[in-house]
Amino acid sequence: MIEVKQISLDSKRDKKKFFKFIIDLYKGNPYICPNLYTDEFAEFDPAKNDAFRFADCKMYLAYKDGKLAGRIAGIWHRGANEKFGYKQLRFTRFDVIDDFEVTRALFNELYKWAKELGMEEIIGPMSFSDLNEEGMLIDGFDKDSTYIEIYNHPYYVEHMQKLGAYKVVDWNCLRMKVPEGDERIARLAKAVQEKNGYEVLDVKYYLKHDKKKLSEYIMQCLDVLDEAYAPLYGVSPINEKQKRREMATIYQILIPELAAVILKDDKVIAYGFMMPSINEVLRKGKGSVFPRGIIPYIKAMTHVEVADMMSIGITKEHNNNGAVAMILHHCLVGLNKLGVKYLETGPMLENNKHILNLWKRYNPELAKRRRCWGLKVDPEKSDVVEANAPDGEKND
Repeated sequence: MIEVKQISLDSKRDKKKFFKFIIDLYKGNPYICPNLYTDEFAEFDPAKNDAFRFADCKMYLAYKDGKLAGRIAGIWHRGANEKFGYKQLRFTRFDVIDDFEVTRALFNELYKWAKELGMEEIIGPMSFSDLNEEGMLIDGFDKDSTYIEIYNHPYYVEHMQKLGAYKVVDWNCLRMKVPEGDERIARLAKAVQEKNGYEVLDVKYYLKHDKKKLSEYIMQCLDVLDEAYAPLYGVSPINEKQKRREMATIYQILIPELAAVILKDDKVIAYGFMMPSINEVLRKGKGSVFPRGIIPYIKAMTHVEVADMMSIGITKEHNNNGAVAMILHHCLVGLNKLGVKYLETGPMLENNKHILNLWKRYNPELAKRRRCWGLKVDPEKSDVVEANAPDGEKND
C-alpha cells in the first residue's frame, strides 16, 4: 500500500524526515554530494528564503507499507511564470526507491495541485532560483557529484519515461585537466586590461583587512549574475535578501586564489568564482559539517586537488570587451598556485554556446548531463500518466 502525505512547512520534525531521506537512500554511494541540513532548512523556510514572497511550495513524503519510500516538493513560482509567460509548476527534491508506483503517486499529488492552479505543465527538477541545484542526472552516474549539482540513480530516468515525461532542456558539465599555463590568454588578458582600464580586485587583501568592503563587491558580483543570467531558461531575478544568503555561502568556501573580480572605476563588471570540491566533506558529514565533516572540510580548503566552477558573469555593457580573458588568466594562475589538478564546470545549458566555447581550448570531456523534464497537465485527465500517455495509448 502506498500513501502520500503532505507535510507542513512549519514542522521541523517532518522536514527533517524529508531532508534525511536522501542520506538513507544513498547510504554507501560514492558519488553523491548530499545537501547540508542547514542549507535545506533555510531553503524551505519562508522566514529565511525571500523567494516565498513570489512563490508557494508544497512538500510530500511517500510511504510504502508504512516505510518511507520517496519525497518530492512542488514550487509554484509566480515570479518566473510572470516573467516568461508560462503556466508551470516546478518539482524539486524528488527522490524515490526503485518502485515506479511510488513515483507515480508522488507526481499525482503535484498533478492535482497543478490542475487546481490552472497550470499547463510540470517541469523539473528546478528549485526557487538558478542558484539552486537543477536538472536530473541522465548521463555520468559513475562521476562525483558536486555541491551545486543533483545526483540520482539511473532508474529515476526510467521512471520519468514511464510517466511520459519529455525533454525541456539539458545541462552539460565539463571536466578538464588544469593546464600549467596559457601564454595566449595571459597576453590577451594584459592587453584587455590596458585597453579598457580594468582592474583585478585583490580579494585576499580585502578578506583579511576590509571584509565589509569585500561584501559590497560580492553583492555587486551577484548583481552582475542577475543581469548576465536573466535570459537563460528558468532563471528568475533574485532580490537583496536572497543575494545576502548566497554571499554567506560564498564566504564558507571562498579561497582568494579561486575568485576573479574585475573592476572598472571601482565597480564590478565581471567575475568568476571557483570553489574547492567538498564532495568528501558532505558525504562524511551526512548532512552537516560538524563534527564528522570538520576534518575533511579543513583538508578540502587547504589541499585543493579538484576545483568546481561556480559561475562566471559579465555585464551586458562589457560583454564583448575581453573581460573573460582576465577571469580565465587570473583563475589559471590561482589554480596552478594551489596545485589544483582538475577543474569541473557546473551545469551549463546545452545551447549556451558562449560559455561552452570558453573551455574548448582546454580539451574538456563531457562528464555529466542533466535534464529538465516536462509533463503536460490535462484538465480532463485525473492521472499524470494518463495525461502524458502517447495518443491512442491507454495506461493502467
